[in-house]
Amino acid sequence: MRKTRGGIIPVTSMTCEPKLLRKAEYSLSAHHPRDWIEDSGAEVAFAGRSNVGKSSAINAITARKALARTSKTPGRTQQIIFFELDEHFRLVDLPGYGYAKVPASLQLHWGKTVQRYLQERNSLKALILPIDSRREPTKLDLELLDWCAAASLRVHILLTKCDKLGRAKQLQSLRDAQRLLASMPLVTLQLFSVPHAIGVDDARKRVVDLLSDREVTPAD
Repeated sequence: MRKTRGGIIPVTSMTCEPKLLRKAEYSLSAHHPRDWIEDSGAEVAFAGRSNVGKSSAINAITARKALARTSKTPGRTQQIIFFELDEHFRLVDLPGYGYAKVPASLQLHWGKTVQRYLQERNSLKALILPIDSRREPTKLDLELLDWCAAASLRVHILLTKCDKLGRAKQLQSLRDAQRLLASMPLVTLQLFSVPHAIGVDDARKRVVDLLSDREVTPAD
């Protein structure tokens, strides 16, 4: 297991600037841990259920329309994909989970690989976890959150597709999620929509803060 990060989170000597997000470039796709990029610097990983808008969120946050591949077919991301911002900072796209049509053998491989990544990756600073704002977190979402809490790994939740809700229901979705996750102090959350650019700037700021190892506070 990784070392836990208890107490006040220190500010790293490396500071990520917002403009770096726009410089994100594809680096490599790794099917096996031996192919991962060297474990140094700082990285933030995007995890989440298939078809929840993870790739679209990466593209919106980096202002790069085709950086992460999007598809109408869930489960397309089958490898751990690394995007470099500069020599110190990275974003990572983890395979989506919970898509039943993926062969069981591949699901098992993904699960083991992602688990190993989360447990062993010292440069990992936080997870960005998109969850559909119209639905409650799935069992797999909650299991991932529980693991992150035990490992003292910070998580920022994007309540995606909120443009499909009216304003009152958006706020209700946010309040419901805050109540559900009130016992997890290292979790922050926000409303998010790519088509309507809701919360995109806030998400960029969160990613920069997390890469820089700055302490963040829960969203209002």
